Amino acid sequence: MAIARGSLGASRAGYYLYLIPGTLGFLALVLCPLIANVGISFTTWKGIGKARFVGIENYERLAQDAMFWGSIGHTLLFIISMTVVPIIIGLILAAVLFDYISKQFGEGLSSFLRAVFYLPQILPVTAAGVLWGWILSPIGITNTVLKSIGLGAVAQNWLGDPTYALPAVSAVIVWIQVGYCLVVFMAGLARVDPSLYEAAELDGATWWQRLGSITIPMLMPEIFVVALTTVIAALKVFAPVYVLTAGGPDNATLVPSYLTYYHFFTTNRVGYAAAIATLQTLVTIVLGIVFIRMQSRQSEEGA
Repeated sequence: MAIARGSLGASRAGYYLYLIPGTLGFLALVLCPLIANVGISFTTWKGIGKARFVGIENYERLAQDAMFWGSIGHTLLFIISMTVVPIIIGLILAAVLFDYISKQFGEGLSSFLRAVFYLPQILPVTAAGVLWGWILSPIGITNTVLKSIGLGAVAQNWLGDPTYALPAVSAVIVWIQVGYCLVVFMAGLARVDPSLYEAAELDGATWWQRLGSITIPMLMPEIFVVALTTVIAALKVFAPVYVLTAGGPDNATLVPSYLTYYHFFTTNRVGYAAAIATLQTLVTIVLGIVFIRMQSRQSEEGA
């Protein structure tokens, strides 16, 4: 018995060796920079020279910064365009592909359409940004089509007008995010027994009733995962805003991540930028804990 326990302990010790590379990477790339960023947030520093400790002065200034609070409001709207709308569209598309397209036209067409919807996820953000910048420009295809069908009065400078810039960027983000939600939901539907849909159809349930009574309940674990990952992505969204509008026009699309970048590399207020990044991290951690607890509670109730 003692020999068996000794061999088991040696085996476990061998497994721990495989954790070393990941642990070192986490320390070097995540934990140490995070601790350094928190420390810098209590200083005033231009990135060179000696940092001067100022306590919570950066956070006090942050609480009165209208640009920061405006960027928080934009982030809340981006949560809608990165989480709520893509989840709704993704659920409907996944149900259509799984419950209708695959049955009527075959699995091949369903897989092809799934790949088409996922394509924006694998496109470089820079390439997608240039493409949409051309589509939404004053002389782009959007305005050209509107003018050709007699709706020239609707044509706008979509990315250059503060009134339309945020909705335009949000629409691009929805286009990017839908494919991710769809693929995850399709993977979840693969474990659903098709006989459930057949029985519901025989009982006279409509397609929308099958969506509400079968698809959504069965996909709740996937919905929680998608909601968590997309909310976190919305809280730190940067690339689409940087490529399409650079936070403008007139700060209409400014988000905390871009504001952090702006203060780091333009105003050289590194301590203040670190305070913004620290607050972002804190909010992300809190939301992550809330989502994980909600998912655990839902799993326990389902069991």
